[in-house]
Amino acid sequence: MLRPFDLLPPLLDGLWITVTITAGGAIVAAAAAFVAGLARLSPHCWLRVPALAYIELFRGTSALVQLFWAYFVLPLLGIQLQAITVGVLVLGLNIGAYGAEVVRGSIQAVPPDQYEAALALNFTERQAMWRIILPQALPTMLPPFGNLLIELLKSTALVSFITLGDLTFQGQMLRSTTLRSAEIFTLILILYFLMALGITYCVRRLEQRLAVGRDYGGLS
Repeated sequence: MLRPFDLLPPLLDGLWITVTITAGGAIVAAAAAFVAGLARLSPHCWLRVPALAYIELFRGTSALVQLFWAYFVLPLLGIQLQAITVGVLVLGLNIGAYGAEVVRGSIQAVPPDQYEAALALNFTERQAMWRIILPQALPTMLPPFGNLLIELLKSTALVSFITLGDLTFQGQMLRSTTLRSAEIFTLILILYFLMALGITYCVRRLEQRLAVGRDYGGLS
């Protein structure tokens, strides 16, 4: 009879897919969040309107339907993507839409006189944003970003619907052959919890790092 830890190897195969999608999706989400968040603050409507459309589209529709659309509909339009690419892009863009509002809100929370002072010191608008405003806004962004990364991790379970053998999918397959529901899903819960704990730890370490930088008057 299989012992609980004998069930781990097939689950670890799925864990690799889950970690890959989470890491890739995090990169996509961070890029999308900063681009869309900064575009939302632009005085130019040709930047603001597409950013707003992207944010509202991805926040206002189901992530699962987005995955289905990208995997099953895009090929009909001549765009064929691998399942793992679809998972990374769609989930990353989905979380990035929420992150864009975090970026926008954090930047707007910086006192306006900081921007005015930078301009008074002959900083360009770009220099003021990147060297004065964003370093002050970043610590405010980190806690909600950490929450969004954990949401991204949990959302990876959806990729099993587009044929990817992630952690959840492997658990379902293993359950169908062994009928060991309690052990399998307990192990899956533990693995997800450990990954979420790792994300939380990394975000808090980064928060501490930035806090030290602020203690010395800037980012170290």
